[in-house]
Amino acid sequence: MKKIFYLLVLILFWNCDDKNNKPMSGNYRFIGDSLKIEKKLSQHKLPGFSIAVFKNYRIIHAQQWGVKAANNQEKIDVNTSFSTASITKPVTALLCLILEEKGLINLDEPIKKYLKRWQLPESEFTKNIKVTWKHLLSHTAGTSQHGFSDFYDGDTVPTIVQSLKGQLPRYNDKEIEFLFVPGTSWKYSGGGYVIVQMALEDHLKKPIAELAQEHIFTPLNLKNTTMIQPNEYGFLSNVAKVHDEDGNIIKTGLPITPQLAPSGMWSTPTDLAKLAIEIQNALRNKGNTVISYEVARKATAISALKDAAGGWSLGWQLSFGYDNYNWFQCNGSNTGVGGDIFATMEDGNGFVIFANGEKSNRFPVIDYTRNTLLSIMKWKKEIPKNKIKPIPTNVQNALVGTYDDFLYQRSFETIIVAKNNRLYIQSPFFEHFKGTKESEMVYLGDNVFKIIDYPNFIKVETNKNGQAINFLIYRDSPDTLAVTIPLNKK
Repeated sequence: MKKIFYLLVLILFWNCDDKNNKPMSGNYRFIGDSLKIEKKLSQHKLPGFSIAVFKNYRIIHAQQWGVKAANNQEKIDVNTSFSTASITKPVTALLCLILEEKGLINLDEPIKKYLKRWQLPESEFTKNIKVTWKHLLSHTAGTSQHGFSDFYDGDTVPTIVQSLKGQLPRYNDKEIEFLFVPGTSWKYSGGGYVIVQMALEDHLKKPIAELAQEHIFTPLNLKNTTMIQPNEYGFLSNVAKVHDEDGNIIKTGLPITPQLAPSGMWSTPTDLAKLAIEIQNALRNKGNTVISYEVARKATAISALKDAAGGWSLGWQLSFGYDNYNWFQCNGSNTGVGGDIFATMEDGNGFVIFANGEKSNRFPVIDYTRNTLLSIMKWKKEIPKNKIKPIPTNVQNALVGTYDDFLYQRSFETIIVAKNNRLYIQSPFFEHFKGTKESEMVYLGDNVFKIIDYPNFIKVETNKNGQAINFLIYRDSPDTLAVTIPLNKK
């Protein structure tokens, strides 16, 4: 009966998948022509590269370059899956939200209620607060263990209990611990997602790979996506192997990841584009078939701003505001493989990129591709003219100068300059992630600015004498999750 059910689900969504997500050609061939990826692969010793681009809620272009493995020269195709690394995290968070909607878990409850094989370590930071699922999914639990090492066929692969206890060869030789009071700050933690994996499996008595397949991958017809590992029955046959900085395959080329929830998924750019479009459709409550509006809204709502590099939701990074759109994004980076997924919260635009090479090889090509796509696709959302106000001269004069970074609270300088009665902000972040040195600060009145390529609002706080003293950074409202940064000119 279960097989019949899955067959009916596949048939139900097959036509919808073909209609809305089949890559278009014609006018969009300029994308591949503009990228000139072949030259980049040769220049950076990168074995293979794969992209999918979507616009107005449809995949408009998918293209692949290079090979799956350096030792056989078999070409990467549209169905070739890559190890997605941390892009697994927002998918795990999405799974949790779907399971909550179905009444199977409660993400606001203490997660210790769901754990059987292992319990949270004692800590002075958690004496007076209960650690919830949401704390862990938003990286606000204060847990350690940023990431994990890779394993290959022939290695002794640890269990997730051993992982949490720090019993890992070559990496994480210390049990996971709490570093601050949950909910008071933000720190990226793969270990926190391993706790989520254990809670799901202990409570629902199913492997997380099976849960993801049942509730996300099969219903959305993501045929080339799985959390099954290379050492397990049912692993995908069409995959890109991982390579070192010299372009050679690392060991077997197939990393095994016991920590499935933070980094164990394999997928293609096209499958992840379908997933992103489903979330985008759900956010407008139109055309979505599996993910509800409420689940999509919770998945992409900002959950952390303080110390969170511009903002995070449950799994998604919300640090990007290219051309006045808010984007949900995730980067995946493992040894010898990695990629990015970028999607707008409105209008259904975005792209997914993967490459099977080491960081020094793939980063320059991925960065170049992202910046080129943002330039040639011309996705731009205008601020209504009736909301834009003239900048008061005293405010403009007070702001021009050089500062320690206040946008992302990172260790570089941020500069505000005036040009033709307009203010522009110069940031290494913009230069790296978009390829443009500066972005305009649009004045909305009441000392509030919206930066074109930044997702948060900035309010200049003044003292009783009218002198600017602080930047107040917020996303939706200054009354929630706001961060106050002292205004210190250099």
